[in-house]
Amino acid sequence: MTRTSERRDVLRATAARQGMDAVLVTDLLNVRYLTGFTGSNGVLLVRTDGPDLFGTDGRYTTQAAAQVPDLEVLVDRGTVAAVAREATRRGAGRLGYESHHLTVDGYAQLEKVLADAADGGTPAELVSVRRAVEEQRAIKDADEIESLRRACAVADQAFAELVAEGALRPGRTELEVGRELDARMLALGAEAPSFETIVATGANSAIPHHRPDATELRDGDFLKLDFGATVDGYHSDMTRTVVLGQPADWQLDVHRLVAEAQAAGRAALAVGADVVAVDAAARDVIVAAGHGEHFTHGLGHGVGLEIHEAPGIGQLGAGTLAAGMAVTVEPGVYLPGRGGVRIEDTLIVTDDAPELLTLTSKELLVL
Repeated sequence: MTRTSERRDVLRATAARQGMDAVLVTDLLNVRYLTGFTGSNGVLLVRTDGPDLFGTDGRYTTQAAAQVPDLEVLVDRGTVAAVAREATRRGAGRLGYESHHLTVDGYAQLEKVLADAADGGTPAELVSVRRAVEEQRAIKDADEIESLRRACAVADQAFAELVAEGALRPGRTELEVGRELDARMLALGAEAPSFETIVATGANSAIPHHRPDATELRDGDFLKLDFGATVDGYHSDMTRTVVLGQPADWQLDVHRLVAEAQAAGRAALAVGADVVAVDAAARDVIVAAGHGEHFTHGLGHGVGLEIHEAPGIGQLGAGTLAAGMAVTVEPGVYLPGRGGVRIEDTLIVTDDAPELLTLTSKELLVL
């Protein structure tokens, strides 16, 4: 069996337990996870009694044959409607759907398609499968973890090259640094940056998700870089904060505090750990130092086919960690008008100590 067919079997079992006859998967990332298809139009019908059906349009006939060789392919420009009609024809009385992905208009259209397909009979009942596929995706298999390792290695190497070649220097702008970092990741094999690279210097470093602009790097300032590479569709995520020129005492203190909190958060990553407790392990360090109000976001999140996916690690999170989850640990202290520090790694939760994938040193780098 292939990895993707094994994943479909897990969803099939979930659907059966919930009394569904089939599940209509419309979220493209979930379709990719369950089939390997990377095009821009794909719909998957997973049936509890099989066989499954993949739908796309004529632009992707050749691609579907190559990427989805183990499934029957239905080619129709109105892909969702065509697959839904086929689900009815094949006896799906209770049809699961991704309620978080389907729009209100899309739901109404799907209801009409099912009513028309029933031809006067009782149309299939639509039942939300909720985030069943995303819950599966939270646990990474060996192939996914290897892709994440490669994505992290690309980001590590790109950052090392920037530092070694003196690209992080006064006079350059945030935009220039961000574009060069992106270009290096692409040259090293990334398909794309994981997200819009964050480069924030001086007072901008106190803005957690500052968008790079024409601000110039200056001696004596923090420089925060939050970036990642995408490899095989999987994202890495790393943040490092450096100082240009001789650091002031307050900068040393803040960096030391965040490093301590980040180490506490990493140490709390364990199978069965409550995500709120993991957040607290790092947050308590910052609160005890009098900077609780300056840590304004959750401790971390899952990474994979999306840069932000389950699980969420924060004060409002829910659930526990499991072996195979890929997560970030990224505490920060942000002092408005002065500067801020964030230190972030991507790690894999294991039955033993977590595996660290972002290997760039977390020591304060003085440039």
